[in-house]
Amino acid sequence: MTWVGRLFGRNASMVHDDEFRLLLAANAIGALGTALVSPLLNSLTGPFGVSGAEIGLLVTAVGAPSIFLIPISGVIADRIGRKPVLITGLILFGSAGAAIALTTDFTVVLALRALQGVGFAGITPIIITSFGDLYADDTEATAQGIRFGVTGLSQAVFPAIAGIVVVAAWQYPFFIYALALPIAALVWLFFDEPADDGRDPDNEAAAETGYGRGLARLAAHPHAAAYLVARAIVAMPFFAFLTYNSLVIGRIQGGSASQAGLLVAAFSIVYAVTSTQAGRITAWFDHDAIPLVGANVLLGGGLATFALTSAVPLAVPSVVAMGVGVGITFSLYRSIITGVAPPRFRGGLVSLSESGARAIATLTPVTIGGLLAVLEPSLGRANALRWILVGAGVVAVFVGVASVLLAHATSAPEGATAYSAD
Repeated sequence: MTWVGRLFGRNASMVHDDEFRLLLAANAIGALGTALVSPLLNSLTGPFGVSGAEIGLLVTAVGAPSIFLIPISGVIADRIGRKPVLITGLILFGSAGAAIALTTDFTVVLALRALQGVGFAGITPIIITSFGDLYADDTEATAQGIRFGVTGLSQAVFPAIAGIVVVAAWQYPFFIYALALPIAALVWLFFDEPADDGRDPDNEAAAETGYGRGLARLAAHPHAAAYLVARAIVAMPFFAFLTYNSLVIGRIQGGSASQAGLLVAAFSIVYAVTSTQAGRITAWFDHDAIPLVGANVLLGGGLATFALTSAVPLAVPSVVAMGVGVGITFSLYRSIITGVAPPRFRGGLVSLSESGARAIATLTPVTIGGLLAVLEPSLGRANALRWILVGAGVVAVFVGVASVLLAHATSAPEGATAYSAD
């Protein structure tokens, strides 16, 4: 067995494909929309002349457009092809991000971040869809897992570099975004879409109205709808942990900011490694429902037990459990959803899935913050946070497991290419 097989399993031959490598490169830079600026926010208040509360808009500005534009990019990709949308997304994302280094006008900066959000809508969802075009079954699950592992690695390496170079000048980290431009050129020159992907723009059945009705019927199918809900709900414990882990460690566990950083790093490493094994894990079971139920319990239950622990060392097993749950769910759900959709609707269904998850990711911190404001006067700051996160974990487990079981109990939509519930 080759080293690739030893690392990722027998279904990992795609790592030798040029298309796979190009998509991974595009994915690595597309994963930096929020992660790259996250460690820089405090350093940027001075150059941009804004408060600590206002600087958080850098995160909101890049995330909000994608909620609405990801479905549109999926429809366009189904109509004209994946490659033009991916190239356009990379160019917008890279050029707008690098241009931030050329201004200190915060209004202009927010506009450029929003333009990056437009570009992002044409990157990650299209990459996920393209993997569904190129691969199937356990091979695709492995490809999606490796992609998500690369996401974790990119979000660990590049923000660390940004944190170092920002000391020299605040502008330098934003030039990292310019790496998207040569990647776009390579995609244009060397990426080949599958010749038969089900698109037929000359067929009247593929007209805009017919496409919209067909995609709506597919998304409303009980099997597909259950997986769309399951994919979206995992974003809640994921972003609840990323947003509030430092508060739990500081207010409940008596830890420090450095300890919080180490736990987040451990979480990232665990989910990155686990995701690369998604195809191998799937192959161990007769049904995808088995590992998915277990992963949902690990993710939501891990968040709940993390909030209940009273010391940082005791929180480590919970963080590891969450990392395993994220690595499995994020990879397998994406693989399954691309297989549920016929090729003609694949980009649209994947984009609906990703947009739903982005909406949950955006709403989770806002909802938890609102509940904290309501419950703190009666429960106290620490207890309010603890029980809100426990509740979020329980809800995630219940909704996630119920959705998986519903999907398993129903048949796949007609025309599904790679997945069935049997």
